[in-house]
Amino acid sequence: MNKTIRRASVFALLLVLALLVRATWVQFYDGKALADDNDNRRNAIQTYSQPLGNIIVAGNAITGSTRTTGDLAYKRTYTDGRLYAPVTGYASQAYAPTQLEGIYKDLLNGTDSRLKTVMDTLTGKRADPGNVLTTIDPDVQKAAYRALGGKKGGAVAIDPKTGKILAVVSTPSYDPSALTDANTAGTAWARLNGDADKPLTNRALRQPLPPGSTFKLVVAAAALEDGLYKNVDEPTDSPDPYVLPGTVRPLTNENKSAPCRNAPIRRALQYSCNNVFGHMAVQLGQDKVKAMAEKFGFNDDSQDVPVRAYPSVYPSGMDKAQTGLSGIGQFDVTATPLQMAMVSAAIANGGKLVSPHMVSQITDSGGDVLQNYDDSTDDKEIVSSSTAEQLQSAMETVVKEGTGTNALIDGATVGGKTGTAQHGENNSKTPYAWFTSFAKSDSNGKEVAVAVMVEQSDAARSEVSGNGLAAPVARAMMQAALK
Repeated sequence: MNKTIRRASVFALLLVLALLVRATWVQFYDGKALADDNDNRRNAIQTYSQPLGNIIVAGNAITGSTRTTGDLAYKRTYTDGRLYAPVTGYASQAYAPTQLEGIYKDLLNGTDSRLKTVMDTLTGKRADPGNVLTTIDPDVQKAAYRALGGKKGGAVAIDPKTGKILAVVSTPSYDPSALTDANTAGTAWARLNGDADKPLTNRALRQPLPPGSTFKLVVAAAALEDGLYKNVDEPTDSPDPYVLPGTVRPLTNENKSAPCRNAPIRRALQYSCNNVFGHMAVQLGQDKVKAMAEKFGFNDDSQDVPVRAYPSVYPSGMDKAQTGLSGIGQFDVTATPLQMAMVSAAIANGGKLVSPHMVSQITDSGGDVLQNYDDSTDDKEIVSSSTAEQLQSAMETVVKEGTGTNALIDGATVGGKTGTAQHGENNSKTPYAWFTSFAKSDSNGKEVAVAVMVEQSDAARSEVSGNGLAAPVARAMMQAALK
């Protein structure tokens, strides 16, 4: 055999070997990644080859599936989609699923290994899909959605004793059904993402904004736990006006005639005295305020309910003037309605915070429980029972005699705190209206903690306040939860 033929043969053999190596690599190493790729049409065909499992609220499915005429045999449907969108998210033939639809996608499409029977394993048959049972109370959810109405905002309600999330509402909302069909999802996606009101944003869990005076509860808790003040009725060292350290800027109060000079914590919460809590934050120092904020859940970037909530933030590296502003929930302090509901829940529950969750159980198609989240006793002490009791009493004064009277409910004990947070440079934009609260029924013992944030409304700027805009929403939610 001449040299040229030998070389060509060796070269051809090397090419064959390289091809075999590459094929083996693709099949055994890259195979799973390629199979799991979102752009792999076969995955979508398999996912939608049968009806999906359902998301359940109070025993009723708020999701479903309907037959199509394409190769994606079924598509997702929603009952009251706009109402429950912040809970369900969406399952789309064109886009990756979100929120509960995304977190439990394997359970809902039948690929979760826990669903497989012995026969499914032997035959390779796809298992029947499972279901997700939520903790959402439809009456509380509807009350929040209706009360928010045309306002832009978010609201959360929690059972303080169990950590069950009873409502997660964000407005304006969207109908997830618009995104389910691959043939029409693109148009809806462009429209929703181009909407200036950002309806796809979950304002209840994923839009931290300055909490304003609702954050004063955290500062008050820090002061009582630290021993700076022994109780909520002890006079504080609070000049009025209080000039922020290193500046000539006085920290003024909204109500110029309020008795805020040296006001005790109770009266300072009642009248929402900025001078008291700005000075108190400086007295404590940013490290102590931050430590208390973090005990309540601030700066936690892994807050899952099980939807991942965006972290609420208490900043570091502030000077004394900035620390003073942080004491009234301004500067770079931000919070979600979920976070501020957690603050009220811990105070209402004697100082202990039960981890909030909005999924009660996940089950197989026959109803057998695969995991029960209500069995968890995961709670931690945030403040002492004595501090919690004093803050409860002070918050009740806010509602009975202070800035939160719009939250009063007959036949219930209600405590709350209003907040009106500055927005924009020099407060040039419409402020954010906040209200966080708890309520206890005098007759049936039911309890609830609520936080409401109104980002934008049709109200005149002079009428924007926590009591005027957010407290009525909280009141509607609390009434629904306690009935």
